[in-house]
Amino acid sequence: MIYIGAEEIISPLGETAEENFSAMIENRSGITLVPNAGFNKGAVNLSKILNLPGENQFEGLIASILASLSHKIDEKVITSDRTIILLSSTKGELKNNMADPFGPPIASLMVRFNFANQPIIISNACISGVLAINAANNFITAGLYDHVIVIGCDLISDFIVYGFQSLFAMSDKACLPFDAARNGISLGEGCGAVVVSNTSAIFKNPPLKLMSGTSANDANHISGPSRTGEGLYRSVKKTMEINHISSDDIDFISAHGTGTIYNDEMESIAFDRLSLTHVPLNSLKGYFGHTLGAAGVVETAASMMMIREEILIKSLGFEETGTSKELNIILENKKSSLRTILKTASGFGGGNASLIIQKL
Repeated sequence: MIYIGAEEIISPLGETAEENFSAMIENRSGITLVPNAGFNKGAVNLSKILNLPGENQFEGLIASILASLSHKIDEKVITSDRTIILLSSTKGELKNNMADPFGPPIASLMVRFNFANQPIIISNACISGVLAINAANNFITAGLYDHVIVIGCDLISDFIVYGFQSLFAMSDKACLPFDAARNGISLGEGCGAVVVSNTSAIFKNPPLKLMSGTSANDANHISGPSRTGEGLYRSVKKTMEINHISSDDIDFISAHGTGTIYNDEMESIAFDRLSLTHVPLNSLKGYFGHTLGAAGVVETAASMMMIREEILIKSLGFEETGTSKELNIILENKKSSLRTILKTASGFGGGNASLIIQKL
């Protein structure tokens, strides 16, 4: 059995998973209107951590989350030669070094935390976080490692903001996933972490069960999803099949839900094809914004907290169905005994990924 636990989150909502989850229970968003953050110094709605130190912010966030995470597991795990770090990110320390945004911070962190193995970067657009957790499962199943620390981290930069603005993909208000009035994403920054292991004893709090996950590429367009949801459909179908999970077994879906017209429509079609439209579903982008390569890890960690606290969290920003296939969007926080959850991610380049976590 593969275990997952020790979840941590740093975002504008808090510096720990517990602080973030408290904000989510209050249905509080980290998205605010940030002056001078857009092209030509325009104001942009972002979920931005405003108190980060000026230098080496990417490295600093990862160091902070590793320090917090170390209190939730056996302290020997981080430096063990049977442990590997997987880092999911789209841009790394882009502000300081566009030529090599990952090399210097990783080298510094290796010395700082005495890693036994060189960390591996997983950078595949917005599915990076879910891919990294799936890769962790695969590494352990193959016997390459006993423990994998998965960290997702991304920061907002001019390069990223201007890029999404050039695609006319930025919302003029806090994003509204799956809502009829949605018109784009709200970018976010943050860091999430989970530990995947073949040993439950390393966790100080009871872990959950991580099941095998898969990915699929729809090869539709560099920035536009398949109009039939083909890639997401194939990934989720395969993930459910290899784990012998049916649509009736899923208690909750943490969807990608960016708030763009095409992504949310594509997801609704895929979930309809999978007979999953009855399952309670939310997007957490209304809380964290779209944290890019960190999203899959941050949102998986938050979903794990939902299992632990037995509560379905409202999909912030949703009021009226805006997709052709009606989904069971969570309208208000609701106590619920959750055993099996599905996490999905979709991204540029046609990438789609999914994973399933169960309560033991």
